Amino acid sequence: MEKKLNKCLLIAFILGVAYSMYIITYFGGATTNSKDATEAIGAGIATVLVMPHIVVTVLATIFNALGLFLKKAGFALTGGILYTVAIVLFVPYFFFVIIQMILSYIGFSQLKKAQ
Repeated sequence: MEKKLNKCLLIAFILGVAYSMYIITYFGGATTNSKDATEAIGAGIATVLVMPHIVVTVLATIFNALGLFLKKAGFALTGGILYTVAIVLFVPYFFFVIIQMILSYIGFSQLKKAQ
């Protein structure tokens, strides 16, 4: 009998993928759609400041997916920790990843109990 997917990790994964696609599209478009040099420089500086947050968020989503589909608590915990690190790296965007962080920790504890 096959185990079902963890609902908390599934929701966190869906939200993580949606946010990752949004932020990559937003900051990718900001640098390419600049009208003049000063706007391009400003968009470039903003992208560089947010880039660590973006990279860690994408990594967190990947680990979240591994925990979800492989049903491994360690991957779910790693995803939760990486979401926490993403919050610390760029605090103004904490509200975009706080739900994923909480759901990853809940999913970890549920997977840990099931093992």
